[in-house]
Amino acid sequence: MEKIILAGGCFWGVEAYFKRLKGVIKTKVGYAGGNKKNPTYEEVCSGKTGHLEAVYIEYDRKIINLEKILRHYFDIIDPFSIDRQGGDVGPQYATAIFYNNKEQYDIIRKMIQEIENNFNKKVATKILKESNFFEAEDYHQNYLEKNPTGYCHINLNSIKNSKDYQEPV
Repeated sequence: MEKIILAGGCFWGVEAYFKRLKGVIKTKVGYAGGNKKNPTYEEVCSGKTGHLEAVYIEYDRKIINLEKILRHYFDIIDPFSIDRQGGDVGPQYATAIFYNNKEQYDIIRKMIQEIENNFNKKVATKILKESNFFEAEDYHQNYLEKNPTGYCHINLNSIKNSKDYQEPV
């Protein structure tokens, strides 16, 4: 199993999307990259802790690789936007990829370079060493499964036409 942490705006939609990818074994929403141990949702939303809303993703490399996960990630976020995704605005909604080894870093860097070359534009998504991931409160876990009419900035139907689609794990 491999793991990666992705920050892509509101974590509810990011988690719901990645649960629908074949090879994703486990997801958890939480707060990553900040400077306070075990922050609360309210503290993160204040913008004072430095944390981003993020999703921890565990996946089976035999079924899906990091490059494919990142292609899906860049399909659902705006990599050029700073501190916002969809209608969500604030530093906690910045996009970032938290890597945990050099192999992951190299894959991420290559993909970002490819996007910048294709669009002739600087990507705002940060590449950060994995640090300080704290699981969010229980009511945030699998939020859109518990609240199917809840807010989501991601079109969750977009993955249904992908060969990578599976019913949520």
